[in-house]
Amino acid sequence: MWTDSGYAYAKASWIIGKSFLGNRISSLLGLHTLSDFDRLLFPDSYRELPGRELLPSLEKRIIERCVKQILGVVKSYSQPPKLLIRMLKGFEYGDLKECLAHISGGKEDLPVISDIGRFRTVRFDAYPDVAAMIKKTEFENLLSDDIKLIKKDADLISINAKIDKRFYQSLIESLSQLDYDDRETASRLIADEISLRNCFWALRLRTYYQKSENQTVKYLMDYKLLGNIHQKRASLSAEAKSSLDFSLDIRENWNGWRWERFLNQEETSGTHWAADPRCFQNAASEYLYHLAFHGFHSSPMSVGAVFCFIKLKMFEEDLLTSVAEGLALGMDTAAIFKMLPSFKREAS
Repeated sequence: MWTDSGYAYAKASWIIGKSFLGNRISSLLGLHTLSDFDRLLFPDSYRELPGRELLPSLEKRIIERCVKQILGVVKSYSQPPKLLIRMLKGFEYGDLKECLAHISGGKEDLPVISDIGRFRTVRFDAYPDVAAMIKKTEFENLLSDDIKLIKKDADLISINAKIDKRFYQSLIESLSQLDYDDRETASRLIADEISLRNCFWALRLRTYYQKSENQTVKYLMDYKLLGNIHQKRASLSAEAKSSLDFSLDIRENWNGWRWERFLNQEETSGTHWAADPRCFQNAASEYLYHLAFHGFHSSPMSVGAVFCFIKLKMFEEDLLTSVAEGLALGMDTAAIFKMLPSFKREAS
């Protein structure tokens, strides 16, 4: 007899088989125009639009399809596990952050909002009234002290960090409701993602904003994962905190650091090395992508596998929207992939 997870995994496997992941990424090579890309992604429903209109239309349809497929798999459960609901609500977290970015940038238009159906809580139709948008949601108390700060040219670093912390805390809390076999794959992926995200934030804040050690630490997510193989870790912020002692322009200082392999390589002779946050982020994304891909196939018919499916679909959405944006700028996909090391291995 099929269990809910078995049925969900079967649906997820069918979707992954048709997604632009793994070997199918190579089919994106050789494209030169947005119209060609649209025909490839949506052969039965492509749009005949000028470039300035086609890009937002294409990005909207990419996101809509991704969310619809994830929602369809989550609804395979008679009672969806909280972990999967929280992952689905990650789109709402992202949409809220995008709305705040629009307000800070002085944009009057509402950004593309993901339709997560009955799982949505934020009233995006009240944009740009943030207080009305988040009333009676989990964000109301979270951002109660920040509402007055959310305006044009606002500095959103601390607000975004607060939203991110809440999202990852909710994922960790939802793990405790799963059996060991269901949570093992997801807990490893969540633990490594939080650790790497902390490290990226530390690099970014020190490089682009010249934040001090004390200023940087307050933005880090300091969690433990209890009751699983990651319990031995002192903290998921440990690697980021240790990196604060390393000079940003002396490569040798980073030798032996846990995530050292994700740093940019030393430049050619005559060029001084400096840590590159964007390079680190791309390399970390590649690692997490492969971790999710392995987790999806190695633990079939588990909640953890469906969790990995959602992560993979998010990777695909990010890839496809990046390709669309590059093509809109006049680049071809071969050039675009050189800027996306997270997926270069599959496309080469």
